[in-house]
Amino acid sequence: MTDIATVTTAPLTVVTLPAEIDMATAPAISEQVAAALAPGVHAVIANMTATTFCDSAGISMLIRAKKRAAAHGAELRLLLPCPNFLRVLKIQGVDAMLPVYDSLEEAQASPWR
Repeated sequence: MTDIATVTTAPLTVVTLPAEIDMATAPAISEQVAAALAPGVHAVIANMTATTFCDSAGISMLIRAKKRAAAHGAELRLLLPCPNFLRVLKIQGVDAMLPVYDSLEEAQASPWR
């Protein structure tokens, strides 16, 4: 079982992701992120401050979540202060597809695109 917390303060929803995102946990996380795309939500912030591991299944899930958000007229934002994991996303080119923020305040304050 994956512990995922969701807090909505329209037009933003924060989904706190677990420490490990892999092929076993990615489907449940994907469902939670999809559920966060309620009417009136303009941005879902994936809070990855506790995330220490994310395999290719997790990265694929983030890309699919970004596409799903766009289809709902919303945006997926990553809260990712860990430089090591950010480096992996940069190598994969994911940082060019998803906005990445160092703090929750920064992610919340960013204007909706």
